[in-house]
Amino acid sequence: MSPSKIEIVDQLSALVGEANVISDAEGMGRFLREPRKRFHQSAQAVVLPEDTNALQAVVRWANETGTGLIPQGGNTGLVGAQVPLSGAEVIVSLAHFDKVRDVNAAAGHMTVEAGLTLEKAQQAADAEGSLFPLFIASQGSATIGGVLSSNAGGIQVLAYGNARELCLGVEAVMPDGALYKGLNALRKDNTGYDLRDLLVGAEGTLGFITAATLKLAAKPEGHETAWINVASPAEAFALFSLVRDRAGTTLSAFELVPRFGIEMQLTHGMLERDPSASPSPWYVMAEISRPKGGLEGVLTDALAEAFEQDLVSDASIAQSLDERANMWRTRENMSEVQSREGASIKHDVSVPVAAVPELIERGSAAAGKLIEGIRPCPFGHMGDGNIHFNFSPPVGYDNAAFMAEAPKLHDAIYEIVLDLGGSVSAEHGIGQLKTGLLKQVKDPVALAVMRKIKGALDPNGIMNPGKMLDEF
Repeated sequence: MSPSKIEIVDQLSALVGEANVISDAEGMGRFLREPRKRFHQSAQAVVLPEDTNALQAVVRWANETGTGLIPQGGNTGLVGAQVPLSGAEVIVSLAHFDKVRDVNAAAGHMTVEAGLTLEKAQQAADAEGSLFPLFIASQGSATIGGVLSSNAGGIQVLAYGNARELCLGVEAVMPDGALYKGLNALRKDNTGYDLRDLLVGAEGTLGFITAATLKLAAKPEGHETAWINVASPAEAFALFSLVRDRAGTTLSAFELVPRFGIEMQLTHGMLERDPSASPSPWYVMAEISRPKGGLEGVLTDALAEAFEQDLVSDASIAQSLDERANMWRTRENMSEVQSREGASIKHDVSVPVAAVPELIERGSAAAGKLIEGIRPCPFGHMGDGNIHFNFSPPVGYDNAAFMAEAPKLHDAIYEIVLDLGGSVSAEHGIGQLKTGLLKQVKDPVALAVMRKIKGALDPNGIMNPGKMLDEF
């Protein structure tokens, strides 16, 4: 028989101390309120272990009692992986795991704990003259454990890779309570199955990542940043090919933004000034991170050639840190401004980079047939094929009525994405939002293997139950 809430609180308090267990509704509130306000279940309790020994004890207790555990970092996830599904679970916050264990700039790595925020990890690297190059909008509150568990991407995947590619090793408490000590700094290790890569991106369904060894990069000597006018995504792709050919791996960001996104930000007072040189249907924000001793003017020279080829019509090149910051703020405001505009139907998808223009053209046309006057707002990481294909309602359209059309719009967009060889989840994950969708689109063999792995490692189903795989 499952323990009652009172028994759960008493038993957890005995394991980790009363001060590290929260069970009242007000105290648990900040752990339950996720960014998009889609999921509204409560929890039996929130427990905050102070070290790996305490976390191991909690995991063993969960196996004995059959209680589901939900790993939580900064609670910034957008698909509900970090919040309850049924209300019978216990949230396990890794807030106490917030130490920088080691920074070895000369060797190009650092070891940090899972509860450390991404921003503090970046600051720790910067203090030693290095760069941890993973940047996302929520980096002030997102934690290393959450970033790895969701295999976060962000704005510099093009140059440095996503979270999995930036991780050398992990320490983790496994579903049976054992501690996996995999914090090595090896660039090469061919000794069997890679448990690091299995745990990274597993959304907490296979274990609690408690610490990680992360790759560091050399700090750029400077940046060349431009906000560039293009007529369409097709011209944006042609520009990407040209700039990448000239800049190589120094091209660290290539972001696509529609004029609609700028207009919304101006309307809602989110911009002090328009970063663009002139109005255009579409823009690209491109940035080159210049290494020490690297040549200046690579982006300017590439743009000169793009003008000659009629790929771009105008451009604004950042002349100061303030201008560069304004360009990045404009890009980073894109998610928030859609909420201010009203209801928004969102898709975090990826396709091969060359297929981005076709995705946007076909997706916008399909949406227009479903809802006359719908306002597409596709934007994002064109350089790696990850587009946030979002839609705002027609002007004056009822928000509730618009959201009621979401299933039809999802079906239309995902059908196009899959036809183009893409993915229905590029960087936000599956969580509890897309478990049904995963069953529909995942290769059956891959899905069967995933279930077998889950069943073998977590036979009692205590690790983030119902997330990613709704059953196994």
